[in-house]
Amino acid sequence: MYHLDDSTRTELEAAAFRRLLKHLDDNKDVQNIDLMILADFCRNCLSKWLVAAAEERGAELDYEAAREYVYGMPYAEWKVKYQAPATAEQLAALDARQQQKKERQ
Repeated sequence: MYHLDDSTRTELEAAAFRRLLKHLDDNKDVQNIDLMILADFCRNCLSKWLVAAAEERGAELDYEAAREYVYGMPYAEWKVKYQAPATAEQLAALDARQQQKKERQ
């Protein structure tokens, strides 16, 4: 990747990001809490990262607009249609993950 010019690398990174969003959209059954347990990020994190990237470049991007982009619809609508309540097991696994992170610091 490092041998590519900045423009090409940026285009490839953007294409990969769009593919990640499509993959998440195609797999709505994958809950945010599952992503947090396994990978320590979720759709909301992606939205926050977009807002931060915009701010770094002097552009304005509202968090809700970023979430709508990531989720493919308003977050409130996605939440009603696709978000299941977290199970006790999921909450325990997320808590264990957070504890591991604290211990590594």
